[in-house]
Amino acid sequence: MLSTSPVINSRNLIVDYYDLIPQAVARVGATAGGPPGTPGFAPGFELPELTADVCEYFAAATAGWRTLGEYRDHPIQFLDLTGNPGTRTTKTFASLLIVARAVEHIRRTGESVCIFTPTSANKGVALRDAVGRALAAGLVEPHQLSVVVLAPASTAHKFRVDPLSEYADLNPLLRFSAGPAEGVKALGRAFVDEYAAEAHAKYGLTLWYSLDLKNYLVADAARAAFEADASPTSAAGPRWHAHAVSSAFGLLGYNLGRDLLEASGRAEAADRPGFLLIQHLGTPDMVLNLRNGSFDRANLPTYRPDPDGGWAQRDDPHFPQVTDDPDEVLDPTFYTHQPVTSPAMNELIRTHGGDGIVVSRRECVRRYPELREWFAGSSRPLPADPAELREWSIVMASTGVLEAIDRGLVPPGVEIVLHGSGGYTGDDYVTADAYTEVSTVEEIAATVLGSR
Repeated sequence: MLSTSPVINSRNLIVDYYDLIPQAVARVGATAGGPPGTPGFAPGFELPELTADVCEYFAAATAGWRTLGEYRDHPIQFLDLTGNPGTRTTKTFASLLIVARAVEHIRRTGESVCIFTPTSANKGVALRDAVGRALAAGLVEPHQLSVVVLAPASTAHKFRVDPLSEYADLNPLLRFSAGPAEGVKALGRAFVDEYAAEAHAKYGLTLWYSLDLKNYLVADAARAAFEADASPTSAAGPRWHAHAVSSAFGLLGYNLGRDLLEASGRAEAADRPGFLLIQHLGTPDMVLNLRNGSFDRANLPTYRPDPDGGWAQRDDPHFPQVTDDPDEVLDPTFYTHQPVTSPAMNELIRTHGGDGIVVSRRECVRRYPELREWFAGSSRPLPADPAELREWSIVMASTGVLEAIDRGLVPPGVEIVLHGSGGYTGDDYVTADAYTEVSTVEEIAATVLGSR
């Protein structure tokens, strides 16, 4: 059983570590993209001065560090990244920085910027929240800054009524149902490629296709700085960071932060943690690649009918022992196939230690009473019925940690830092119903530019 002993710490991961951001930008070589009106436009990484209104805007960037206790002699700590009530996910931090960069560009140039993002859901929700916060803080006017979200139909239940609903024509929600969920990326890229010049020339609108890894690495570097303040690795034994992942942007960002801390002497390379990747059967690509050097699903273990219902396997401890469906989509948030980030994560795990595990809904539900007790004293207690969950990231990651420990994948004595990257229920928001169905770039253009 898990014993609990909470100790809580909190930080604003942007305001408290504002000086870290330009260091992270320089470390990854992040620069502005092409000029306005080109498909590759991206503003520079200059951020507004931390005035009172800017600090008000960034106030949602809160994170907590909590000692959960021990499980089978493995200390467990919880990095809670769900403090923003407008999102309840880690996408808050990068989205606030993306929008702050747009605000600074608008202030310097007077141009209007429209952020365009394909998303499974949470990234789009967070960008809408950040734009709404910028408007509420008076940093920009509605006609100066907007956001277009293109999401698959499978994640419609994750979007909510928010302050931008008042400006729906300028900030449309687009729903794509004409192909696989990940098709939103190619469709969104094609729209910006084809219409960036026309949007700028005819409507004075600068389109920014914001789906760039560096936008997220820079924001997530602060996780390492928070760890150094709340629970430094120099004072602990061997440690792994566990994260429910699709592309592992959060862990790569954390690793960037470690690079910076070690370069400045605030941390030692010898005690850099390892990493535990946690995925679901719908997209187990990073674990497959870590284990086999390939994304080929032929490397999944063979599942056979289970006498107790569903399917079972006992050949590979890195994959679910029981599942209702070998192709199960536990949460459509995790939708990326063959992520380009896999080689980088594989190398980090080879260098610093770690592993990967895939979990099923059945395993999560079986663990659920235990997890409810685990999180009962946290800021995000779990609902009584797991069916109420609209975002499974924390439950998925927690289940992966416990299963990995029980199956001997975590070496003895290793402490786990669980990244709480997302958790919310239907009670946390009112579901949005104002969508526009699109399947072509022309239909996107009609919606985005037709209202200008």
